[in-house]
Amino acid sequence: MSRPPAGKDRGRRPPPPRHPPKEETPFRRPAADVVVLYGAHAVREALIAGRRKLLALYATENAAERIAPLAAAAGLTPKIVEARALSQRLGEESVHQGLMLEACPLPEADIADIEPKSGLVLVLDQVTDPHNVGAILRTAAAFAVDALIVTERHSPDFTGVLAKAASGALEHVTIVSVVNLARALEQLAERDFLIVGLDSEGPQPLEASPLRKPLALVLGAEGKGLRRLTRERCDILARLDMPGPIKSLNVSNACAAALMALRLRLG
Repeated sequence: MSRPPAGKDRGRRPPPPRHPPKEETPFRRPAADVVVLYGAHAVREALIAGRRKLLALYATENAAERIAPLAAAAGLTPKIVEARALSQRLGEESVHQGLMLEACPLPEADIADIEPKSGLVLVLDQVTDPHNVGAILRTAAAFAVDALIVTERHSPDFTGVLAKAASGALEHVTIVSVVNLARALEQLAERDFLIVGLDSEGPQPLEASPLRKPLALVLGAEGKGLRRLTRERCDILARLDMPGPIKSLNVSNACAAALMALRLRLG
């Protein structure tokens, strides 16, 4: 029997075809100094406000057309990606509306940087839910609040879900992060701020309290409320009187109701 010629295939299966290497993800690698914003309002306001350094804008074809003028004004060219790629990057539950922006964090601010234009400041005592803080930021921007003060610990990151919930307000409200909230309240008092703690067990209704500007409204976490040291630094503890059968509100809703009461009372 003749043998196959040397060097020829002796009946072995040919090796499977080699697949081309997968393209690297178009997005930057997550880093501590990179903030991710997504959704039409959050991205739009970041492009307009110009308060932070912008790194890269990713958009679907349709979204890129809508955002093109603002992107060009901000010096960015959208990188076209599939909606599926954004969902994979941000999470399937994210409502990104075809837009994602990578940017640097906002400049850090201190209590001394607060300019009392409206004479109202919000202080959050360990409110940790990003949806609530985002909604509070949106309300703060609507009422032209001068600043939002939060604690470095037990506060959510000001990016992603929070920025989406804030609907662009993140770019318009000065945010001050402090290590010691009790000390921060003392600093506000030294600047002649009236410190008002919102407490469901407060001895008097907010609208009946002796109020004046500048005023710092302090809100506690749901369930826990204001901590002892925080309460001790307040000049007034006041409550929101609810006429209906439910006597308490979600902290973001309570914030909106309180700001409206203060606006009606103080102008």
